[in-house]
Amino acid sequence: MGREQLDKVRIDKWLWAARFFKTRSLAKAAIENGKVHIDGNKSKPSRQLEIGNVLSIRQGYDIKTVEVIALSEQRRGAPEAMLLYSETPESIEQRERQGAQRKAAHSSVTSDGRPNKKQRRQIHRFLNN
Repeated sequence: MGREQLDKVRIDKWLWAARFFKTRSLAKAAIENGKVHIDGNKSKPSRQLEIGNVLSIRQGYDIKTVEVIALSEQRRGAPEAMLLYSETPESIEQRERQGAQRKAAHSSVTSDGRPNKKQRRQIHRFLNN
């Protein structure tokens, strides 16, 4: 593979290779828009990433905190890409908790009070009898 001999990789290439973003352009845009932090600091797409760096990556509503454990400039399959990083247990727990909260919030949404077709039929049947 070529992962063993690399000691530094551009962050946009690594994010693409680790399958956080579908293209390098999307990875670059996310970095420039402040959605990716290295060790708590904003960076540029050309910043060199090293093993041991901690990244905070915002994707949609979720924020993942991952530690870089291997470097690669080549995009490979998802099982190999997952070997490039490890997500912190706190990050996993926080994402699951926030996902459950979002799901609970969406389930309690009430309608605008207008009956649907089935309910209208039931109302007409009740009133005509």
